[in-house]
Amino acid sequence: MPTVGVGDVADGDFLLDVREDDEWAVGHAEGALHIPMSEFVARFGELTEAAPQDGKVYVICRSGGRSAQVTMYLAQQGVDALNVDGGMEAWAASGRPLVNDEGQPGAVL
Repeated sequence: MPTVGVGDVADGDFLLDVREDDEWAVGHAEGALHIPMSEFVARFGELTEAAPQDGKVYVICRSGGRSAQVTMYLAQQGVDALNVDGGMEAWAASGRPLVNDEGQPGAVL
């Protein structure tokens, strides 16, 4: 499965966050698309509408397990998806910004 490190995700890359609502509310990458893994298949159309047609989709969760599963599913659907290794824990540890639902500095739950 294609995997990249947090440092390989550039500003402006399409980031898909598959964590659950409570995790997202506490902290997420600004500009990411949020579709929880538990709702992903039912909401797949939202991704196809929002994602760039010929670009990569960087998939992230808390530590990399759920995003790996979604990345495999997306690859089977013909989407150029990459799992972000270490997830939001690695994102935060690397100093990348997080915001909460109020637009204030966030954290990883």
